[in-house]
Amino acid sequence: MNKILIYIKGLTKKYQRNKEDIVALDNINIKFEIGKFYAVMGHSGSGKSTLINIIGLIETATSGEYYLNGKNISDFNENEKANIRAKYFGFIFQDYNLDPNLKAYENVMLPMLIDKKVKNKDAKEKAIKLLVSLDLTHRINHYPKELSGGEQQRVAIARALANNPEIILADEPTGNLDKKNEQKIFSDLKKLSESGKCVIVVSHSLEIKEYADVIFTLEDGTIRW
Repeated sequence: MNKILIYIKGLTKKYQRNKEDIVALDNINIKFEIGKFYAVMGHSGSGKSTLINIIGLIETATSGEYYLNGKNISDFNENEKANIRAKYFGFIFQDYNLDPNLKAYENVMLPMLIDKKVKNKDAKEKAIKLLVSLDLTHRINHYPKELSGGEQQRVAIARALANNPEIILADEPTGNLDKKNEQKIFSDLKKLSESGKCVIVVSHSLEIKEYADVIFTLEDGTIRW
C-alpha cells in the first residue's frame, strides 16, 4: 500500500447566495496516496473545482478536517498555507496561464525565481531539462503564441514541476485540446504518478478512465464511486 499523503474527513463547503446556504461539498471523506493518478469526474456544478481548490489550499472549507502528510492543516493561516502550496503543490489549468511575453523556458523558470536560494543559472538549466523531458527540446526558446495548444499545456506541466512538488493538481487540463493532444497530456500525467507523484485531475473526458488508477464522481457535492 502506498503512503497516504492527503486525508480529508467530513469536509463540507457552503456558499451564501441571496442569504441562502448553497452546499457545494457535503461531508466528503477521501484519501489520496503517493504514486497514484486520481480522476475526479462529474457534471458542471457538481463541486469538482471547489474540491480541487480546497485540496490546493486556494479555498477554505466551511467545516471538516484536512490532513497533509499526517498533519492537520485545516486551521492554518494564509502565510502557512502559502508556504505549503509552494512546497507541496504544482497546479495545471485548462487555459495554460502562460506569460505571453516570456519564452517557454522562462515561463517554467517563474516558480523557481520566487525561491531566493535558487540561482538564475540553475533555474534556467532545470527549466530546460523539464522541457526536454516533455519532448519540447525544439520549443525551448519559443513564445506561447508560437506553440500549439498541446505544447502550451506541456510547458504548463513543466512549470508545475519546477519546484518538484509531491502533488499535481490539474483542473480540466485537456479541455481545450483535440484527442491526440489530450492523450499525450494524460500519458504525461500518468508517467508523473508512476514516478511517485500524487496526481489529481478534474476532467469531463471519458478518455481519462484509460489512465487513472482511481476514479470517483462528484454528484450534488457528494462522492459516488
